[in-house]
Amino acid sequence: MKGHTYISNPVDEKGYVEWNDTENETWSKLIHRQKDIIQGRACQQYLDGLDILNFPDDRVPQIPDINKVLDKCTGWGVAPVPAIIQPAAFFDLLANKRFPAATFIRTPEEMDYLQEPDIFHEVYGHTPLLTNQAYADFMETFGQIALKADPKDRRRLFRLFWFTIEFGLVKTDQGLRAYGGGILSSIGETQYCLTDEPETTPFDILEVLRTPYRIDIMQPLYFVLEDFDRLFTILDADVLGILAKAKEMGDLPPKFPPKESQVKSLDDEDENGAMRC
Repeated sequence: MKGHTYISNPVDEKGYVEWNDTENETWSKLIHRQKDIIQGRACQQYLDGLDILNFPDDRVPQIPDINKVLDKCTGWGVAPVPAIIQPAAFFDLLANKRFPAATFIRTPEEMDYLQEPDIFHEVYGHTPLLTNQAYADFMETFGQIALKADPKDRRRLFRLFWFTIEFGLVKTDQGLRAYGGGILSSIGETQYCLTDEPETTPFDILEVLRTPYRIDIMQPLYFVLEDFDRLFTILDADVLGILAKAKEMGDLPPKFPPKESQVKSLDDEDENGAMRC
């Protein structure tokens, strides 16, 4: 069933959006329920970032206000974009320390899940960790590497982003914790990811680049970092060389059942090559 069609809200010359009462109420409901769910499930670096950003809980935060904080922490910022952007634009933003965020928020009817990345997913899921230097450096370097990759290889390369920035887990002294924004902005995935149902495996860049995923299901497999600062060193490897090896070896068997004809399947691009982040 096709969901609501989303259109980003206009941004004024100062970068502000005029959010309506329903949109502000949706943000408030999402942030209040997620605050409780992430306890004991989110990594400490993410929780520290939430404290630093101190999002309002009664209205959608404004991008210029977020950017003032991020710039002081790591030199990063958020750039308003439509929900779906072309890969080159997506990677260029990352390479220039800007994280794309669509200026719309889900409708009350799609409160629990939507495939398109709204401002709650982008801002609540990702920007807290943009206060952390390891995470911020990974994002910037990933964007730079992706711009050097052959455009036809970007779908496969995006798996590295998917299994870290979107759906990564990390070992801590308290046990496994989530740092992926796709997890921490989802009430269902936050609760599911640390159960016995999904499979977990140590992070290996070659295996990541050979692993298909689907955007429309709970992830059946999570890759686990040994510690959060491992993000500093992942991209020290010859990523494009490993990417070529992954292509040569081919994909590993999917961890999910075959898709139905109307369901979007592997890798986070649409038919025109646009990115969903």
